[in-house]
Amino acid sequence: MKTKPLFIVVSAPSGCGKSTLIDMLLQEYHDIVYSISCTTRDPRGDEEDGIDYHFLARDRFETLIGENAFIEYAKVHDNYYGTLKAPIEEVLAEGNSMILDIDVQGAAKVREYVRSLPNTDPMKIGYVDIFILPPSMEELRRRLEGRGTDAQSVIEKRLVNAEGEIARAGEYMYKVTNDDLAVAYKRLCDLIDALSGRM
Repeated sequence: MKTKPLFIVVSAPSGCGKSTLIDMLLQEYHDIVYSISCTTRDPRGDEEDGIDYHFLARDRFETLIGENAFIEYAKVHDNYYGTLKAPIEEVLAEGNSMILDIDVQGAAKVREYVRSLPNTDPMKIGYVDIFILPPSMEELRRRLEGRGTDAQSVIEKRLVNAEGEIARAGEYMYKVTNDDLAVAYKRLCDLIDALSGRM
């Protein structure tokens, strides 16, 4: 079945289950490819080059900036992070979809970039952005505290950030509330099926 290749951008505050939902999609939809970001920071723990990130030297990254190779990039705590244009173009040209896991600032840059493209560009034709919402701030707090991985000060900071991010949810074409993982996943699948013409 021929489906329309999508360029899917997903954002969510920390603790909303975005990574879990994306992992579930990737396991079920074999024509969706995960976009691997580039960074100049060093690998952490058991991170692997080409799986978790493309780890690049700073001068290489800056050369790529000069070549307009990124659809978006940012400097965070002295390290660069960015999304390369070429892998997205290749995946879409093969008839597959690309999914990008990115924060609201990055998503805004991607949106701006896509708007500037000609209407015939596959990236523009297949573009869709989705914001994953928590059922409530109270539930988000409960989830973050329940992880048991962060200090209380870190949790408070994440909650403040979450409020700022949720305030920008209106910039997205679609919103999915993750109140129940199975239900949220079904909503996400229904959305992708409808947009890619799988229905």
